[in-house]
Amino acid sequence: MDKLSPQFATQRAVEAVWRIEAAKLIAGLTKMTRDVGLAEELASDALVVALQQWPESGIPNNPGAWLMQSAKRRAIDQFRRNKVMSEKAMPELTHQAELQEQEAPDYDERLDDDVKDNVLSLIFTACHPILSADARAALTLRLVGGLTTAEIARAYLVPEPTIQQRIVRAKKTLADAKVPFEVPRGEERLARLGSVLEVLYLIFNEGYSATAGSDWMRTELCDEALRVGRILANLAPDEPEVHGLVSLMEIQASRSNARTARDGTPILLLDQDRSKWNQILIRRGLAALEQAATLDGLRGPYALQAAIAACHARAGRPGDTDWRRIVALYDELAMVTPSPIIELNRAVAYAMAYGPEAGLRVLEPIMDAPQLRNYHLLPSVRGDFLARLGRHDEARAEFARAAGMTQNEQERALLLKRASGQA
Repeated sequence: MDKLSPQFATQRAVEAVWRIEAAKLIAGLTKMTRDVGLAEELASDALVVALQQWPESGIPNNPGAWLMQSAKRRAIDQFRRNKVMSEKAMPELTHQAELQEQEAPDYDERLDDDVKDNVLSLIFTACHPILSADARAALTLRLVGGLTTAEIARAYLVPEPTIQQRIVRAKKTLADAKVPFEVPRGEERLARLGSVLEVLYLIFNEGYSATAGSDWMRTELCDEALRVGRILANLAPDEPEVHGLVSLMEIQASRSNARTARDGTPILLLDQDRSKWNQILIRRGLAALEQAATLDGLRGPYALQAAIAACHARAGRPGDTDWRRIVALYDELAMVTPSPIIELNRAVAYAMAYGPEAGLRVLEPIMDAPQLRNYHLLPSVRGDFLARLGRHDEARAEFARAAGMTQNEQERALLLKRASGQA
């Protein structure tokens, strides 16, 4: 066992390096080969070589540059064998490989200088609206988040072959459509940016409140979404909604340590121990929100949701929460992006600011909304309002209905407890 320990430690180090370097590596290779699928294969091959060689040779001083060099060599060998390399890409790869051999420090500087544009291009490519939302999420987690197919499958509670097929189809779709590896400009960029932000928030929300399974949260998904969001904020500093989304995720993530009991039982927002909220993440979130506010333009949905989250973050106790301010923000949000989900949250704000009857009035128009037909939070919220009004039999029926809808075991247990009158 002792003899294996150094090798095991090196393997763990290689995996850590991969998590850090994967997006940069795949992005740089995609820029050169113009093929996302091929770039990932080359990067994965370089990782295999590292796993074979580094336990014996040790981790190099510049592991990212080492991986890039290895991947480029394999690309050149492959294209020479297949004779399908474009006249433009082959000289670029060969020249870069020669530079890597002769001027490693300078190469590292050049890689750092243009890697940001490459990563941003990779994000926009993986989140192209030609793909379905599920495909965008899977491909982004794979290419940018560095998660394995098995990890993505576990996160979304679907079979690994399903995720694999989803990713393969997404790559083929991008290749068949000849989607360029670039950050689009003008109106096209604005249209694509919404897709990028949508996928990031989808990933974050799945980690923040898992739709199914035995765990209430999957923090690794939150971490990945935040990491990618921070990259995007650095690369698109003039887009207020990017900062708005980062702010929203930072502030929501700050509550992670207070959201579950030791046994995994969910703890609702108003019952959380706020001393466990991460003040560093809150400060980062408030700073991102301030950055969004300094930029021109109307507040978008992410900035508005971040402003709502900030109201909670600034309240030292639940009773200090400025619910009327939250109501005003939800009213604005409902005008910017009307949806039944927003109306549901707006109803909660009205109930907290003006009483449960006000909340029920806001709920009434969306009780039969098709989008909420199987959404467990609708009867759960209504049950809470009814309980506060003393209509306990009706409330218990709503909690039982909600428990029958949710696929998350922890959430179901909490709802059944409320349905039995124990909570």
